[in-house]
Amino acid sequence: MNRSTSLKVAVVLGVGALALAACGGGGGGASSSSSAAPSTSQPPLGGVLKIGTLLPQTGSLAFLGPPEFAGVDAAVADINAAGGVLNNPVEVFDGDSGDTSTNIASQTVDSLLQKGVSAIVGAASSGVTLTVIDKITSAGVVQFSPANTSVALSDPAVTKGLYFRTAPPDTFQGAVLATMATAAGKKNVAILALQDAYGEGLANNFEKAFVAAGGTIAEKIIYDPKASAFDAEVTQIKAANPDGIVLIGFDETKIILQAMIKQGVGPDKVQLFLCDGNMAQSLAEGLPEGIMEGTLGTTPGSKASESFKAQLLKADPALQDFSYAPESYDAVVIIALAAIAANSVEGKAIAAQIPGVTAIGNTECNTFADCVKLLGEGQKINYVGPSGATGIRANGDPTIATMGIYVWGADNKYTAKEFITGEVPAA
Repeated sequence: MNRSTSLKVAVVLGVGALALAACGGGGGGASSSSSAAPSTSQPPLGGVLKIGTLLPQTGSLAFLGPPEFAGVDAAVADINAAGGVLNNPVEVFDGDSGDTSTNIASQTVDSLLQKGVSAIVGAASSGVTLTVIDKITSAGVVQFSPANTSVALSDPAVTKGLYFRTAPPDTFQGAVLATMATAAGKKNVAILALQDAYGEGLANNFEKAFVAAGGTIAEKIIYDPKASAFDAEVTQIKAANPDGIVLIGFDETKIILQAMIKQGVGPDKVQLFLCDGNMAQSLAEGLPEGIMEGTLGTTPGSKASESFKAQLLKADPALQDFSYAPESYDAVVIIALAAIAANSVEGKAIAAQIPGVTAIGNTECNTFADCVKLLGEGQKINYVGPSGATGIRANGDPTIATMGIYVWGADNKYTAKEFITGEVPAA
């Protein structure tokens, strides 16, 4: 991984909580379905592993849907090409998560449970997950998110031993964002964040880490993402005269950017920092040419290799973004390996094996086929896939994760700058 030595030192000394280690068409691919009648009961031991997806085809994170669906489809293709799980091909049922403004997620979960899924991959939004996690875990089904970052989902009382994620909690991203701002020489930063578990959680973690590193918060505004305009919030930010702005949002970010540019605090005037919820290549469409140049942003996950991108593009040739595709791929592979280790497709049995098949110190393997071979030889494994996330704890959090830092160019598109792999502090 290309990691900056100066940034690693800044993370360790300036933040302290982060210990670095040597961190188509919106619907995804086609789903396979069973000809058997839907059942509300769990699949029998040794039966077919059925996985549902609860990912954004619509709503404020719809731009994240295509790469996440593609990651799931690529994983299932690899698993089934290697013989499937317990001598049966894995079946996938795709579903929309929508966002917190709708009841789509709950309806999708009901449908997936009726199909007898053992695990559900999603949601992308922490807020959406918090609305359905009780329903999923109460059914004895695994929920495995590729993109949730809220620290609220680190609580065992919430996760109940059945929730997991390949994305790190915001203690990690907040620390990296703070280090990035400090490394850019910023001393007095304003925060503009949407009002939900993700936005407020990341804002709080950034603030804590940035202040610990010696910075000050010029202004902190939590806004209603459903608002039609954000001129008042931008006026407050401008009045605070910050030397940097951290903008934590979803697709409403484009409207906020337009207001910032209009009021003279756009990214060409004040250093802007973005994060995973608004890191879309389409974000700057329609904005002035070159306006985003120099903007920095973070997104959890390793850089997708060219061979992995080719797999994803095979699943969805229209892909433009690859965010959370590696995490989605790994979520499916980990579920499948845990089912094999448990010799069962029952949700609770799978959940019990997830920490074991990713345990640091076991024999490392990087593909489903190689890991299955090791399991067959009676070895204990540590699966480390494209996302780099591993050491999944009993509360669902990864022990090791990777955070990508991206920079926007004169073409109003972003490219990878560097990647930081580090230990995620235990909750």
